[in-house]
Amino acid sequence: MNYLAHAWLSFNDEGILMGNMLSDFVKGRQRYTYSEEVQKGITLHRAIDEFTDAHVLTASAKQVFRPSLGLYAGAFTDIAYDHFLAKDASENSEEGWRSFTDGTYSALKRYAEAHPVPERFARMLHYMKAENWLFNYRHRWCIENSFRGMTYRAKFLEESNTIAAYAAFENNYEHLQQCYQEFFPLLKAFAWEQYLYLCKKTEF
Repeated sequence: MNYLAHAWLSFNDEGILMGNMLSDFVKGRQRYTYSEEVQKGITLHRAIDEFTDAHVLTASAKQVFRPSLGLYAGAFTDIAYDHFLAKDASENSEEGWRSFTDGTYSALKRYAEAHPVPERFARMLHYMKAENWLFNYRHRWCIENSFRGMTYRAKFLEESNTIAAYAAFENNYEHLQQCYQEFFPLLKAFAWEQYLYLCKKTEF
């Protein structure tokens, strides 16, 4: 669910970006219907997810949401991480983020118009661009909306879970921010190393 992080950790490579953003919508051998560049992005996305899910700092952040969300805590932690990334001036300025997110929408739209993409991805992209999720993650109201949207889509969550999850986000804001601040540089270094490996692998 951390769409901004996956876009940012595509390192301005459009093929990688497409795979990174499509990955959750591509199952099994469907990945082999995409170009080699997009497949690399899918591989990078899954490596990022594995690294994130296994890290002790993410485990600490998940504990904030686990009482109200159970097994869905990880998805809500991802959204919280995107909030702090969107506000992270050490990664980009506010105007820089605006330019980056506009460019991301344009690249995704160009690809979706020229290639078949999963229907669920196309539907998600429409709402992502229309509501400007990637830039608006910096705002707490957008995080609350994102939590509500996740609750509607999740089979075993209800409106009460949204209220509890957002209260947990607000009440533990500093702790979640600290987890992000310690974790994201480690994730970025890992993703860059994986990106370089994937690029090098295709040279032989």
